Amino acid sequence: MIHPWHEVTPALENLELPGHFRAVIEIPKGSSNKYELDKSSGLLKLDRVLSSAVYYPANYGFIPQTLAEDDDPLDVLVYCTEEIPPLCLCEARAVGLMTMIDQGQPDHKVIAVLPQDPIYAERTKVADFPKHIFKMLRRFFEDYKTLEGKEVAVDEVQSADVAHRVIEESLARYSRARRLGQLTGLR
Repeated sequence: MIHPWHEVTPALENLELPGHFRAVIEIPKGSSNKYELDKSSGLLKLDRVLSSAVYYPANYGFIPQTLAEDDDPLDVLVYCTEEIPPLCLCEARAVGLMTMIDQGQPDHKVIAVLPQDPIYAERTKVADFPKHIFKMLRRFFEDYKTLEGKEVAVDEVQSADVAHRVIEESLARYSRARRLGQLTGLR
């Protein structure tokens, strides 16, 4: 079995990183289960069932071979009309970035679309979405840890250019950490 964080290539043939990339889905849209990658084994583990009456508003996962500031792979929300099953690889295109502060650390969420979905294929920037979509997204992340006694601060959704910069930084951070032997789960 391959390790989805370390052995899946983020680049897509004939498409340029950081605008287009491969994503690994952990949580399907509509789920109240919080699955996350077990960094040692590469399997998914059930972290918790959300304690608030909320559900993930988009498919949620990560970009392989990235390392975010919170020492996890860089998070991505992939908008698509359908649920994408856990550990499914999909092509994604960055359209924006939402940043939150979670336990004192920046926690970036790349906002992306599934280009093969005809409903989302033509959306290339944040302004292409109804404003209500991002109101719901922001509310989800403000509420999903409330009953656990944890607070998060959520910033406004930013442009694809900001997302591209964060993706590039996360790719470089991963590369540095890998060269220095600082990553869990490598064989």
